[in-house]
Amino acid sequence: MCTGSAKNGHLTDFHLIHLSAFAYRGASLTIMEATAVLPNGRITPEDGGLWTDSQIAPIRRIADFMHSQGQKLGIQLSHAGRKASTCAPWLSERGRARTATADVGGWPDDVMGPSASRWGEDFAVPREMSAEDIRDVINGFRDSAKRAVEAEVDVIEIHGAHGYCLSSFMSPLSNARKDDYGGSFENRIRLLVEVIQAIRGVIPKGMPLLVRVSSTEWMEDFGGESWDVESTIRLAKLLPDLGVDLLDVSSGGNNKQQKVTPYNNYQISIAARIRKELYAAGIRDLLIGAVGMITEAEAARSIVENGNKVERDGLVEIEDEQAGIAKADIVLIGRQFLREPEWVLRVAYRLNVEVKWPQQYHRGHFVKGSNI
Repeated sequence: MCTGSAKNGHLTDFHLIHLSAFAYRGASLTIMEATAVLPNGRITPEDGGLWTDSQIAPIRRIADFMHSQGQKLGIQLSHAGRKASTCAPWLSERGRARTATADVGGWPDDVMGPSASRWGEDFAVPREMSAEDIRDVINGFRDSAKRAVEAEVDVIEIHGAHGYCLSSFMSPLSNARKDDYGGSFENRIRLLVEVIQAIRGVIPKGMPLLVRVSSTEWMEDFGGESWDVESTIRLAKLLPDLGVDLLDVSSGGNNKQQKVTPYNNYQISIAARIRKELYAAGIRDLLIGAVGMITEAEAARSIVENGNKVERDGLVEIEDEQAGIAKADIVLIGRQFLREPEWVLRVAYRLNVEVKWPQQYHRGHFVKGSNI
C-alpha cells in the first residue's frame, strides 16, 4: 500500500501531514478533494471515502488540528460515476488512465453512469444506473454529509464537475436516458438538485454548501447540444433558492474529445461572465469561486478586486453598482499548493500584506526588502 493511499477509504497519517501543511502555512480553508460517498464512487482504490462511520475519526483528527491553527476544513463529496475504478495517477503513465482491475482492488464490474457508455477506451464500461442506483447515490451524499458534520468539517462541497457522476448526468452527450433523469435540462440537473436538497436537509443551517461544476465541456466546436456556459448560468440562477452558497467554476473532463488549451487563468473569464450575468439578474447571494492554473499573487488579487473605489467620510468603499467588476468572489488554488505549500505566505510577501506566521517559523518570516 502506497504511503499516500487511503486504506479502504480511511485516511491515514499521510493525509494528516499533507493537509495540515497548508493550514499551518496560512491557507484559511483547506478542502479535501473527491471523498467518495459510496465504495464504487471512488476514482481509484487509493481514494478516501465517507460511506461508513469508521471513516469519521481520521477526518475529525485532521479537523481538530486545523481548528487548533485557527483554520477551516472543507470536504468535497463525490461519486466518480463512469470514471470510477481507475488506477491512481502515480501508478499509471502521466496523462493516461488505466482501469483498476479486481486484482489491484478495483471494481470494473460495478462501475455505473447515467447511460451505458464509457468515458474512453481506458475506462471500464459502466452499467446504466437503475432507479435504485440513483437513490443509493442520493442517500450516499446525504449520509456522508451527516458524517462530515460529525467529523466537525466546516464546509461541504458537492463535486458536480469533470465528468464524474453528477456532471455526466447534466450533459446531453453522456446522458441518453429517457426517464425523469434524462432529456430536458430540468431532468438532467435533477440528480444534482436532489443531492443538494438531501445534503442541505441534514447539515446545520449556517454551514456553507459549495457546488463545483464544469462550466463547459469544451465541445461547442463539434456541433450539437452539450453542457456549456449558458447551461451553467441557467443552473447558477437556481442555486441560491436551493441553499447553495458558492459556485466553484471549473470546466471540462466529461468528454475525451474536448477541445481546450489550458493556460494560466484560462477559466477566469468564464467565472467573470457567470458572476456578471447573476448580478444583472439581481442575484447577489451566490458567491462565485475562480479556479484553474492560478499561480501568481498579482493574478489572484486582480480576480477578486473590485474597481472604482470611492472615499466617503475618510473610508474607502466600493460603489454598489460596481460590485460586478470583480471576476470572482474567491480564488481556489490546487496544484500550486503542491508546488508551494507556503503559497499564502509568499503571496502575502509579494503583495506587501502583513500576515501572522506560525510562531515556530518566526525566524523564516519574509521581510520586505530582505534578500529572499
